[in-house]
Amino acid sequence: MNPEDDLRIVGKRYYGRWLSALLVLLCVMAMAHSMINNPRFEWGVIAENFTEASILQGVLMTLQLTAISVVLGFAFGTVLALMRLSSNPVLVAVSWAYTWFFRGVPMLVQLFLWYNIAALYPTLSLSLPGVGELWSAQSNALISPFSAAVIALVMHQSAYAAEIVRAGIQSVGNGQLEAARALGYRPAQIFRFTILPQAMRAILPPAGNEVIGQLKTTAVVSVISLQDVLFSAQIIYQRTYEVIPLLLVATLWYLLMTSVLSVGQFYIERYFSRGVSRGSSRTLWRSLLNGFTPTRSERSISNG
Repeated sequence: MNPEDDLRIVGKRYYGRWLSALLVLLCVMAMAHSMINNPRFEWGVIAENFTEASILQGVLMTLQLTAISVVLGFAFGTVLALMRLSSNPVLVAVSWAYTWFFRGVPMLVQLFLWYNIAALYPTLSLSLPGVGELWSAQSNALISPFSAAVIALVMHQSAYAAEIVRAGIQSVGNGQLEAARALGYRPAQIFRFTILPQAMRAILPPAGNEVIGQLKTTAVVSVISLQDVLFSAQIIYQRTYEVIPLLLVATLWYLLMTSVLSVGQFYIERYFSRGVSRGSSRTLWRSLLNGFTPTRSERSISNG
């Protein structure tokens, strides 16, 4: 009998991996049991107030602030990124100074500054030399809590968006630009058909995280009595003294909204990654099961 006939392959046993997974699972089960059976969480109160009218109104306000600030912030941020990449030293300096200032000042401070801008400029006016004043208005009449929140959020968002867009544009190799010029593309066509599609793959992951972060940042508007989710919850628990349940209502709504944005981010990234990565064909469920990491076959392909 050939000795090799008795040989068989035995897979390596990862006892430490299974032990650590068991310990983590026990901890999660203990936390879940504590939360479910702790009467102080008052899950009945949470269920009762989850769809309360003022809470839903606060959700709409949060989504509205997020949408406006993200759209305008990334539009203005794209302009700032192009200014930063310009050969004009004045445009580069202005873009750099803007980004430096609004990334350096905390969002809450910016919000208070815009909310109290009337202390610096009681009247806003538009004048032309030789013509005189064309228009003027009181700052307090123009800068409401909503407009102050929008201005602060857009300014804050555009500074971060500028760096994200600039990094994405710079990720496109010079060889791609030279090839587009060789084909006779005009500068606008080069940006639209060559730079933008490739830059989007580098822009989308940090941009998606920035959008989710901006949604959570809108919670600061509660300090100027703008009725977002957090402020709506505060109004209710100041009347009922049910602080923890109402804060959990706000927490659950933020988790729900950020989860929806995360799903949208996944599909948008998959769309712009088509034809480049094998992982672009994966479904959301498969990505969740794999922890958003490449499969073994995908890693072997990427490693050559």
